[in-house]
Amino acid sequence: MPKVPRQPILARLRETEPDVLVLPRGTELWRVYFRGGEHPTFWNEFRHVGPLDSRFDHHDGEEPAYQARSVLYAARSPVTCLGESFQKTRTIHRSARAGWLAGFELATDTALLDLMGGFATRAGASMGLMSGPRSVSRNWARGFYDAYPSIHGLRYPSSIHANRTAVVLTDRAQAAGALPSQPGFHRALADPVMLDVLKNAADELGYALG
Repeated sequence: MPKVPRQPILARLRETEPDVLVLPRGTELWRVYFRGGEHPTFWNEFRHVGPLDSRFDHHDGEEPAYQARSVLYAARSPVTCLGESFQKTRTIHRSARAGWLAGFELATDTALLDLMGGFATRAGASMGLMSGPRSVSRNWARGFYDAYPSIHGLRYPSSIHANRTAVVLTDRAQAAGALPSQPGFHRALADPVMLDVLKNAADELGYALG
């Protein structure tokens, strides 16, 4: 895999025509979130504290701090969400940190910079953005945010789940009201109703179920 430059060249990004995918209103997305642990959150809460260790945080600086910039990670498949959320231990923990699965339909048309095609290479990077050092990917996320002010986030292939679609929404999506007032699906991972869903996901990913 070609090496990705640690920093993008902002002038080059601005000269490169972006691949933009508009997810229409009503598009279904999924996310896993945690109501417990050190940083509890809720299903529709954008994270303003950053950058953390997530791949495409576009927060300024190197140390986590509360900022106007925010992110919310999601995916088109619940299995992708589970794979991404539990990749460090490769065990889907049903009770730890009070994890929940939420499915929701976008409330507005949402424009995403599409990293699933040739754009990353044309911009001076490569598909290594999805699997290389996360600090480098975060630098590029900042560049994308600054170069393309009309985008609401990124679409990228999940390196954990067979390149299935993953999404990160930014504060621009939050300001546009991209999330609905209520999710269409909302269950605790510890709910007995979720057991078969989680077993099937663990089998598909090769994860354990804890």
